[in-house]
Amino acid sequence: MVPLPSPVPLLLQVAKRKLRARMRAVLQEISAESVAKQTQQVVHRLLSLPEYQAARGIGVYLSMASGEIATAPIVSHALAHGKRVYVPFTYESPAATAASVSSAAAAPARPRAVMDLVSVHSWQDYQQFQRDRWGIPVPAEGSIATRASCLAELEQKVAGEGARAGAGPLDLVVVPGMAFDAGRGRLGHGKGYYDNFFRRYQENQFAQDGREKAKMPLLVALALHEQVLAEPQTIPADHLDWQMDVVIVGDGRMLQASPEDRSPAPPTHGAQSA
Repeated sequence: MVPLPSPVPLLLQVAKRKLRARMRAVLQEISAESVAKQTQQVVHRLLSLPEYQAARGIGVYLSMASGEIATAPIVSHALAHGKRVYVPFTYESPAATAASVSSAAAAPARPRAVMDLVSVHSWQDYQQFQRDRWGIPVPAEGSIATRASCLAELEQKVAGEGARAGAGPLDLVVVPGMAFDAGRGRLGHGKGYYDNFFRRYQENQFAQDGREKAKMPLLVALALHEQVLAEPQTIPADHLDWQMDVVIVGDGRMLQASPEDRSPAPPTHGAQSA
């Protein structure tokens, strides 16, 4: 007899879907002028952060054509100031492929599509990225073998094509989201790409440096003020959802954790969240 799924995760997923639908309606009403104005405010605040200024390696989400804080100015500034810049690239997980042919009684499979962060060579390189159906600039799949990646799995996947050596450590990651709360909770777009990436990156750091010395990057989310829930509303979340260290908001607010609460990251954080 197959056990029935727990109602708690199902209720959580329903709550997340409802909040995403609500936020999509809100974001569709925000003018391009408002997004541009809030982007200017948020980017200025990010570039002023001492942690950003000291960072040598940063991850940056690449923004959609509308409805979120634009990140091209961050990529440009970071490259111009000699930082190593890494951007998202999604691909089919070898582990998920292997799991799909294993026994049904095996442990739950990893997501079929996962994300790594890969290096940007230059601003000119970035300008060659083609936009996908959401208007997000994406590095060409054929160029991935020339790029450093933050996780070993992607390098192993393309090793036969001459993959580059691994990336240096990440000091800061700029994270997108659909909604946030005052406690720096984050609702993603539902694929689990970032939560899964942070868990795998943490595992790599544990393996490389040990649990005591492992260091996670500062997780900085960027938000339009319409994306931040009014208190006492909170993001529906469980132990699989990573909390942000900092949320920079388009109305001038900056929600941040105390230094001792920032993310060396709790070991309970996990893989397949929304």
